[in-house]
Amino acid sequence: MHDIELSEEQVMIRDMARDFARGEIAPHAQAWEKAGWIDDGLVAKMGELGLLGMVVPEEWGGTYVDYVAYALAVEEISAGDGATGALMSIHNSVGCGPVLNYGTDEQKQTWLPDLASGKAIGCFCLTEPQAGSEAHNLRTRAELRDGQWVLNGAKQFVSNGKRAKLAIVFAVTDPDLGKRGISAFLVPTDTPGFIVDRTEHKMGIRASDTCAVTLSNCTIPEANLLGDRGKGLAIALSNLEGGRIGIAAQALGIARAAFEAALTYSRERVQFGKTINEHQSIANMLADMHTRLNAARLLILHAARLRSAGKPCLSEASQAKLFASEMAEKVCSSAMQIHGGYGYLEDYPVERYYRDARITQIYEGSSEIQRMVIARELKNYLV
Repeated sequence: MHDIELSEEQVMIRDMARDFARGEIAPHAQAWEKAGWIDDGLVAKMGELGLLGMVVPEEWGGTYVDYVAYALAVEEISAGDGATGALMSIHNSVGCGPVLNYGTDEQKQTWLPDLASGKAIGCFCLTEPQAGSEAHNLRTRAELRDGQWVLNGAKQFVSNGKRAKLAIVFAVTDPDLGKRGISAFLVPTDTPGFIVDRTEHKMGIRASDTCAVTLSNCTIPEANLLGDRGKGLAIALSNLEGGRIGIAAQALGIARAAFEAALTYSRERVQFGKTINEHQSIANMLADMHTRLNAARLLILHAARLRSAGKPCLSEASQAKLFASEMAEKVCSSAMQIHGGYGYLEDYPVERYYRDARITQIYEGSSEIQRMVIARELKNYLV
């Protein structure tokens, strides 16, 4: 990748993340996948390097530079391991982000330094068994009783759900108000009644703990309301740009790792008297893969620059996420094809890259949702 319009600081952060990913993540990714868990020591090192506080300003213990630096770092960590990239992206965007943007000073002081340093990992409890993309269709209830909120309900697909120390939980506080009756809460995961039912067994990013959670008379102080009562849906939707930039960067990192593996293999594998990258059909595949990677990166960096400047970028972030996630499946499939039968074996990492990439078209808004968002924005498009 050429350093197109990157600052010295952005390059330094990218290179730090790249060296860390290649030296301390990639060599262990397969073992973590089999264990279903990312090493605790590795997560602590990520915190020490500032990778878990990249959207948090220094005043709250974070390492914020801008969203370009963040996207570059997520790409590098994800190239080392897609599951670790998922932990990083989700923790930063929907773990730290809502506390930073909607928390009181007391809530920020209580949680942000630990979140930014990685001493506490965050999770986001919005999705329910019956409510995925239709985020307002929640059945989890929160009732105010004697100065405390009592939460009851079930949450699904909670990334970082087993590891997290803080859960941001969305629940209905005023059923008669529809979308305006949802509120957000800060729930320490050691609160009685916050129950991790199970860790899901997934096709990919298996080292990332994705959990089903039950809230059973989970009781928290009234002061743990995040933002205003009834503003939960707005809070849930407010960080879509940052979240989608992060997942787009994750998809790009996974795809780039697959491309680099295929390029290396193609230079070593000999067929019909020459290395396979000298055969035009393989050379064309590699050219297409490289072009798609660079196109995705430009979309991501464009959205990241807009986000950093405080400009609206919902459509741009959705375009980046849509293109990068669908590109990742194509590139990983091509990488497997270039490896031939070996690409189908667990002995080679492209098999894992292919599985890891698939989720990026689903979470943080499916491809279908991204297209809806992009099409909606076209109403304001001037011809």
